[in-house]
Amino acid sequence: MKSIHLAISKGSCLLNLAGRSMPDILESSVDYLVQSGRLAEELRDVVTEGLRNREQQDSTVIGHGCAVPHMYDDRIAEPTLLFVRLRHPVNLGAPDGVATQFLFVMIGPTDQTSAHLDLMSNIARLMSDNEFGYQAAQATSQQAVLDAIEQHVERHELRAAPPTQEISAGLRVGGRPFAGIAADLRRRIPHYIDDFKSGFQGKCVASIVFMFFACLAPAVTFGGVLGDYTGGQIGAIEMLVATAGCGIFYALFAGQPLIILGGVGQILIFTVILFRLCEDMDLADHFLGVYGWIGLWTALFTILLAVTNASNLMKYFTRFTDEIFSVLMSLIFIYEASKAIVHQFQDSFADEMTSHDSAFLALLLTLGTFYIAMSLAGLRRSYFLVPWMREFLADFGPTIALAAMAAIAWWLRDEVALDRLQVQSTFGTTSGRPWLVDFGSVPMWARFAAIGPALLATVLIYLTQNITARLINNPQNKLQKGESYHWDLAISGGLIGVCSLFGLPWLGAATVRSLAHVRALSNVQEVTLRNGTTKEQIVHVNENRLTALAIHLLVAASLLCLPLFKIIPMATLYGIFLFMGVISLRGVQFLERVNLWIMDSAMYPVTHYTRRVPMRTIHLYTLVQVVCLLVLCAVNISPNKILQILFPVFIAFLVPVRALLPLWFREKDLAFLDAGENPDAEETHWL
Repeated sequence: MKSIHLAISKGSCLLNLAGRSMPDILESSVDYLVQSGRLAEELRDVVTEGLRNREQQDSTVIGHGCAVPHMYDDRIAEPTLLFVRLRHPVNLGAPDGVATQFLFVMIGPTDQTSAHLDLMSNIARLMSDNEFGYQAAQATSQQAVLDAIEQHVERHELRAAPPTQEISAGLRVGGRPFAGIAADLRRRIPHYIDDFKSGFQGKCVASIVFMFFACLAPAVTFGGVLGDYTGGQIGAIEMLVATAGCGIFYALFAGQPLIILGGVGQILIFTVILFRLCEDMDLADHFLGVYGWIGLWTALFTILLAVTNASNLMKYFTRFTDEIFSVLMSLIFIYEASKAIVHQFQDSFADEMTSHDSAFLALLLTLGTFYIAMSLAGLRRSYFLVPWMREFLADFGPTIALAAMAAIAWWLRDEVALDRLQVQSTFGTTSGRPWLVDFGSVPMWARFAAIGPALLATVLIYLTQNITARLINNPQNKLQKGESYHWDLAISGGLIGVCSLFGLPWLGAATVRSLAHVRALSNVQEVTLRNGTTKEQIVHVNENRLTALAIHLLVAASLLCLPLFKIIPMATLYGIFLFMGVISLRGVQFLERVNLWIMDSAMYPVTHYTRRVPMRTIHLYTLVQVVCLLVLCAVNISPNKILQILFPVFIAFLVPVRALLPLWFREKDLAFLDAGENPDAEETHWL
């Protein structure tokens, strides 16, 4: 790696070369070598012809966006390396299907062949680092390229190769109280200033606008449902205030600001069941007080879990459990959007005198929003338009889709009536009650009886927060700034306590919104697999605090213009729900294995598990996950509210289910099927 660094530091660096074919690129590269004094003028034609002949014999494009043109001739006095970055990636027939943007042109005397083989090995390792590829593509100077190489060395030479099932640093802290919180703060504080600086990018603006609506819609929807079931004691305004306040605090002080706090379906169900229990026990008038005491106990227990490093238990959660939970959360979003549209049709057909125009228009708006958002998201891989246009349209796709469908709804407002966001027109509590909850009015026995429900709520908050954090910190997301399980769990607990004081709904880590946030901040590339199929993989995520902060500041600002919400049709927000649910399912290995059930066996993708695990074993393992997912879905939509409140217990049961799998599967098969990340051999199969 030192030879690459030394060559570039001496000026062998050509950025933004405008080449569209390999012959043109090679000719321009040789011209640069001659003009910069690295190659004698009389050898120009010799080197150009030699490089072209070598390219005709066998392509030097090795993949990962890189090519290594080279030639050797004794008339060349000394070995020379030139790093070239093309202005636009060019399809040169790479084995992995990724367009080529970087070239390492190597020339030298024939006795330097062995040294150049070592150099090519270093280049291959360098270019297999997706983070370096992103930094090199963004580099504006020679020094920026050198900095990217140095950071690559720090990442890979100072860190041991991870085992197949590595326990991350955030879950390996000591047993002393506060050890986990202290370790999280040591990891994240050095990045705090950069977390704000990194937010000043165009992609972040697109993420802010999209995620604002993605957070606003569930807040208003869940708030409206809570208002209906709690007699208006907790409603949409309270949900918006909690979303804004907790989101701003979390964005400023949490260790992992990519996580989005919001209303979670299971917490909503928990709250509704609490209200019904209060009614049965003649405590309906004291509901907010009882709710507050349960919240305070929950906050205390959650903070105690964080202080005692209880998040370390998440090391027993593996890809097996993460995939099931991730798919479940995505399916809930898809289910809720679909259910809302179905209900509109049921209502319209229930009355024969009622026009069906509203239901059909709502369906068209939902599908239109979803289709436009998905189509624009896929434009990044298109051959049309120039790169910056494709990137802009892909980043702002959901916002453009929502605006377009809302404009159509506004145009047809006089002809067809549609359901729109429903909130009160003025700021204040939904029922007109004081903001501060009266805890003293609750009977003494109820204050201590609240410990029981609080234990269940603590388990729910613990699992939701930590599983979402595990999904965000998945190695395939290429995050670089470190984890923060214990500190973030403590913050979540503290925020629940504060919300309880004011009768605000409790918020949890919103899995789908958090994954959508990461996706919106990601740079992705499309990789062609050996069987010709393609898949996207994340190259880099712009980790920052500014997007989450701006999103929740906009939610707070929306409280000043509540009447404008009534312009937005609910159908367009259902389309965003669908988009978020579907986009979060991309790249989930569990679903890829489900697809194998209906795929031609001759067309199975070549992956680390299909190459090493018998297909019968793969199908049986996938079946176990499907059964677990169906059980969780049944619990989640069960009409039995008591069963629904036990949802976190069913999530926790996934751990013993995974622990029992070695009774039916070989350990070496489970190691590949449940690997935390794809083995390096699969990422660099072209080496």
